[in-house]
Amino acid sequence: MRLIYMGTPEFAVPALDTLHAADHEIACVYTQPPRPAGRGKKPRPSPVQARAEALGLPVRHPASLKGAEAQADFAALNAELAVVAAYGLILPRAILDAPAQGCLNIHASLLPRWRGAAPIHRAIMAGDTETGVCIMRMEAGLDTGPVLARRATPIGAEETTGELHDRLARIGAALVAETLAALPLPEVPQPEDGVTYAAKIDKADARIDWTRPADEVARQIRGLAPFPGAWTEAGGERIKLLGARPANGAGAPGTVLAGLTVACGTGAVEITRAQRAGRAAQDADSFLRGLALPAGTTLGRAVPPPARSR
Repeated sequence: MRLIYMGTPEFAVPALDTLHAADHEIACVYTQPPRPAGRGKKPRPSPVQARAEALGLPVRHPASLKGAEAQADFAALNAELAVVAAYGLILPRAILDAPAQGCLNIHASLLPRWRGAAPIHRAIMAGDTETGVCIMRMEAGLDTGPVLARRATPIGAEETTGELHDRLARIGAALVAETLAALPLPEVPQPEDGVTYAAKIDKADARIDWTRPADEVARQIRGLAPFPGAWTEAGGERIKLLGARPANGAGAPGTVLAGLTVACGTGAVEITRAQRAGRAAQDADSFLRGLALPAGTTLGRAVPPPARSR
């Protein structure tokens, strides 16, 4: 098929590779514009742009698709279908209608659960035991379109968002290729029951409240790993916690019981991976060799402001 591919982050790269390898004609790749990154804040192309250029594919990165010129340029590609994966811009009706067979989206949840921006994070944070990928026909609403294909997968008891993200990206790549090969397929409307929304992760989601139950704290830590990273204060500095599981133990919330096992409102969590600012993530034993947190240490105290130079 003659395709337009639309995606931006790492999640969208495997599907681009798979469709390219399947000998579809990718007329153009659309992605978000380069963003300032790194210490020098130089514009850095998105992962999809970098991969598309490596494959020798034409790339466009308009800041918006609302203008008549951008819409005319899109329509002039004469694509049969657009495949969208975490593109990051709302597609106006003129864009949705331009390809002869419309636009299909690779969505990382079992719709209608977790429509919206952060379905992988929210599934883990909510304690879901299963998730998956849907191939959905795009409509004007937020992830409301009918589903052409779905594939479920269990969520591991200690799986992080980063680990699940990578698995779902591979599942989505295979599923969209199978879907395109099998078109036309029945399009199943989403049920009205069971709709949930995966709101964008906010800064307030990341700070750990140790008064919450241990299973909730552990899910928060795994759900926000590796990005943006759940955090707490320890030893006068902010640290990210990137892996956790519920553990036996009890004490005042935020108290280190032993090693990196910390008491919560009910129960305790064992921190398996952590990271200090400006340093690499480490397993618990390695982390504690660099920052001693003896039993009885309280986590979550306010970090004192830096001293002003005179």
